[in-house]
Amino acid sequence: MTLKIGQTAPNFTAKTTEGEISFHDWIGDSWCVLFSHPKDFTPVCTTELGYMARMKPEFDKRGVKIIGLSVDNVDNHAKWAMDIEETQGAKPNYPMIGDTDLNVSKLYGMLPEGAGETSEGRTAVDNATVRNVFVIGPDKQVKLILVYPMSTGRNFDEVLRVIDSMQLTAKHQVATPVNWKHGDEVIIVPALKDEDAKAKFPGGWRAEKPYLRYVPQPK
Repeated sequence: MTLKIGQTAPNFTAKTTEGEISFHDWIGDSWCVLFSHPKDFTPVCTTELGYMARMKPEFDKRGVKIIGLSVDNVDNHAKWAMDIEETQGAKPNYPMIGDTDLNVSKLYGMLPEGAGETSEGRTAVDNATVRNVFVIGPDKQVKLILVYPMSTGRNFDEVLRVIDSMQLTAKHQVATPVNWKHGDEVIIVPALKDEDAKAKFPGGWRAEKPYLRYVPQPK
């Protein structure tokens, strides 16, 4: 299965470091970041998990839940957490899925169906494609998919920036231009016609083209 933006994120039941969850129930009315790892005790992932723990308050402010996944079992995750805290200054303060049967990795298109049914004997290289970031909305639809190689640490500041952009779109019918940062001008979406835009943005807008209408970022 290959997931696409706009599709419903597959639901699943799994063991995590915070107990068993049903994924859609766990998300509830929140946004969600699911980020995956090919193996416990891998160096790049160690830095990522620690950074996300330190960033969690920023995601909390935005109503975003964080959940990690690695193909190893949750007991290994708990041991890895101690290394993460020792080396990164923070240990995961969010659940980590133990995907030992590779079920979630297959559901989300990170491993092929022929990958087998157990993580036993598999190396990080075998699971190199389990390096994804999925952002899922409260409607349970996939909003963002990023795929990274094992050797490149992910940019979670960028994930936060994209979430800010998507939440502005959901609330205010605006899009964000290239290299947008929080506080910059935004663009009125084409679906909002001028007459409706006048009611929504009474201060008017700066139009470079009829389809390119800039307004200050809504509060």
